[in-house]
Amino acid sequence: MTDAPSLLIVEDDHALRERLTRAFDERGFDVRSAATMAQARAAAEADPPEYVVLDLRIGQESGLALIPVLLELDRETRIVVLTGYGSVATAVDAVRRGAVHYLTKPADADEILAAFQGDPAASAEPPDWQPMSLDRVQWEHINRVLVECGGNISEAARLLGLHRRSLQRKLGKYPAAR
Repeated sequence: MTDAPSLLIVEDDHALRERLTRAFDERGFDVRSAATMAQARAAAEADPPEYVVLDLRIGQESGLALIPVLLELDRETRIVVLTGYGSVATAVDAVRRGAVHYLTKPADADEILAAFQGDPAASAEPPDWQPMSLDRVQWEHINRVLVECGGNISEAARLLGLHRRSLQRKLGKYPAAR
């Protein structure tokens, strides 16, 4: 039995998962990792982690669905959600579900540690604010509606006045960060 804090990294990108695993191992954490939702659930059920780094998208699944499962196993688990394509709607949803922070990739181990500690400097916002592009505003709106529909693409498409396939194409294209 180790006194090191336990950390579960749930990330489907092999290179990033390995890099974060090494970085947290070097910082004294007892690190486990998972590439799929099923692996993450099994690891958490076997030994609920104190900390979780959770990718927003794991394959075709939403990592957000794992937050309540992790917190049901241990209410004290601190979860930081990472995403390559952040939106205000998904950030709000992650925090509502129980995540302590939401960071956009690339985030390094120090930024993630700061987020676990609640450091306001660990922010997903770039230091120099600039207005969002129209593509980004559209992306934010689509994601907000999608979250309100519980991830149901058909319902979101109906509310947005789009064909379901058109919405799927838009969701497959990620706008620039700003």
